[in-house]
Amino acid sequence: MIKSMLVSGFISLAIYGVGNAQQLAAGAINDASIGDISPDPPKERSTTPDPAIIHLQVLLDRAGASPGVIDGFYGENVVKAIAGFEIMQRLPVDGKPDPQMLSRLQDDQQVIGSYVIAQDDAADLVETIPKDYAKQAKMKHLGYTSVAERLAERFHMDIDLLKALNHGARFDPGETISVTVIGAPRTGKVKRIEARRKSGEVLAFADDGSVLAVYPATIGSEDNPSPTGHHKVNGVARNPKYTYNPKINFQQGHNKELLKLPSGPNNPVGTVWIDLSEPTYGIHGTPEPSLIDKAGSHGCVRLTNWDVEELAGMVKPGVVVDFVD
Repeated sequence: MIKSMLVSGFISLAIYGVGNAQQLAAGAINDASIGDISPDPPKERSTTPDPAIIHLQVLLDRAGASPGVIDGFYGENVVKAIAGFEIMQRLPVDGKPDPQMLSRLQDDQQVIGSYVIAQDDAADLVETIPKDYAKQAKMKHLGYTSVAERLAERFHMDIDLLKALNHGARFDPGETISVTVIGAPRTGKVKRIEARRKSGEVLAFADDGSVLAVYPATIGSEDNPSPTGHHKVNGVARNPKYTYNPKINFQQGHNKELLKLPSGPNNPVGTVWIDLSEPTYGIHGTPEPSLIDKAGSHGCVRLTNWDVEELAGMVKPGVVVDFVD
């Protein structure tokens, strides 16, 4: 039985096991004031997660403005999520956490809760995922490599943050750990999808023109640009297998032959493939959610597994997909 409940009290956690004397606590994250967040991200990345940014990321995630992985760092995906929420709320869009925007985002719910690890969470794990596609093709399933990896994706967290929140945890069934308290997946009917290439984001529009959800995205690369113009959704494949064909797409390593890779969250296209009318292109998941909009794709639109799963639940064949700058 899977059991989830809110955390009470303060649970100390060490940051990434680096011996830093600074400690965070679940209560500190829950009580962190997002009103004190600077309007602009720091010029240099912090060495430790910020409790207020974790709090903000969870609230944005709940509201349908995905920050990608929840990691506690104030980066570009947080700015894009803020701007996305402003679009959804029909506010002036500047990507800054101003009082008006924050007042609509804040709620009285905790953002860190507790979760009891179930037996099923430890099922169907694989020892490792080789980088070589030829070796992946020999596997039966490209599954999670650990309970921590599975739960990090389930709760939309960076795996390093999950481990830091649970310093010393073994991640065994029956163990109670601290996790983010995310909301239910967005629902509705998507009429049109807009893939914004320069800003690296995907917007899902309803029939009335309102924005249902916003996601950070990797959209092509300089070597493998995405399509342009107007396309449509052909269909949705869940837990897809992946066909590697170097004659059509790209060459990985020394692999020059066609390969068929099994399904799984660590499949090159993740847990969902949304097929587009442009041949060989789609909107799909990823085995490395922390790299969304930080590393290029081979022309497709790459989202985190949880974001593409949510989007797939709101689209049907015929949905328009516009690629814009």
